[in-house]
Amino acid sequence: QVQLVESGGGLVQAGDSLRLSCAASGRTFSSYVMGWFRQPPGKEREFVAAISWSAPVTYHADSVKGRFTISRDNAKNTVYLRMNSLKPEDTAVYYCAADEKPLTLSSDYREYDYWGQGTQVTVSS
Repeated sequence: QVQLVESGGGLVQAGDSLRLSCAASGRTFSSYVMGWFRQPPGKEREFVAAISWSAPVTYHADSVKGRFTISRDNAKNTVYLRMNSLKPEDTAVYYCAADEKPLTLSSDYREYDYWGQGTQVTVSS
């Protein structure tokens, strides 16, 4: 069983920065792809970013490219999402997810096998 626990969300103003963390436990993650997704109020879940575990290959959604950065610390089994220049439209519940049999860095939430409980990010204008 895999457990994912997100932290770091909160209420910020437009233009501020936040760093989300996702701590993984229960299994080894050397072959997992880790992803961040978000669900804005009243909308569908959407892809934010993904990262391979054993090599620093990343993939960011166009909507966050240049503002958000996914990274990982293998020694701590932790994935991060650094969010700069936040906008009100970034307001959402942010979820961490793990794909245990990845074929690629997927943006499709159905490819991910494990999910955290989510952390709320609210950006005021």
